[in-house]
Amino acid sequence: MSISSQNLFGRFPAIQPAVAGSYGEAPHSRRFSPALRLGAVHLQVSHLERSSAWYRQVLGLAELAREGDTVHLGASGASEPLVVLEYRAGTTPIRPGSRLGLYHFAILLPDRPALGRFVEHLANLGARAGAADHLVSEALYLQDPDGLGIEVYCDRPRADWQQQGRELQMATDPLDFAAVVASAQGAPWTGMPVGTVMGHLHLHVGDLARASDFYSEALGFDRMVWRYPGALFLGAGGYHHHLGVNTWAPGAPSPGEHDAKLLEWTIVTPDTAEAIATAASAGFRVHDDLVLDPWGTPVRVSAR
Repeated sequence: MSISSQNLFGRFPAIQPAVAGSYGEAPHSRRFSPALRLGAVHLQVSHLERSSAWYRQVLGLAELAREGDTVHLGASGASEPLVVLEYRAGTTPIRPGSRLGLYHFAILLPDRPALGRFVEHLANLGARAGAADHLVSEALYLQDPDGLGIEVYCDRPRADWQQQGRELQMATDPLDFAAVVASAQGAPWTGMPVGTVMGHLHLHVGDLARASDFYSEALGFDRMVWRYPGALFLGAGGYHHHLGVNTWAPGAPSPGEHDAKLLEWTIVTPDTAEAIATAASAGFRVHDDLVLDPWGTPVRVSAR
């Protein structure tokens, strides 16, 4: 999908610099703590060694731990993983866009030079990647050996973000590869750098209104961007989005037992108990600290 900032927002109020506290729509019930961050994503894969090698070679993640058929991967020297790979017998790759659930998970690099080094690294490997300028961020897109989507991105400074009314401005514009690469000043890629975190998750869902009811009204995310065609972006603490949801896979089923898929993703927040209680009282499925969205995608809400 290619949507320019001009044709997406031109018919709406004038664009202005984004001012903290003046953008976003808060839920009517409870609101997530601004201290919220994301933890690891847990993926079901069809071939553990193949996937582990790909994540290490292409993404530059390091193996932090291994337990049987499960591998924990993160930035070198990190204490927490970004990605957990789990092999389950009978799992098969999927075609992108053929299932609800994971569209992509997004690894956030600490700065633009790191993204420039990553671009050069992919070029040296001959790896294919999509790319976009989202105005609030600059991003590359890949698929792992099982067809699971991945974004690697860097944020623009919040002082450069813009808003229209209470809505942040985001778009899908061409990435300025030359400028991104130049920011690296020729430094080599040496793997995911210190300071790399899980930035956001993006899901295929069956209905945006139901997704908003669950992720905003029940769990507590603010709505940040709601006029992007077929998508809704939600965040906490003024971040452009910790979660994107879209209806770009119309008619797709939820993943089956033997599909490569997202097993769970993690929200780390001090107000865990309140979020879980609100989701349960709204009638959503809750198992301890694991909450299922209307299409069965599990999110773990944890204080750690």
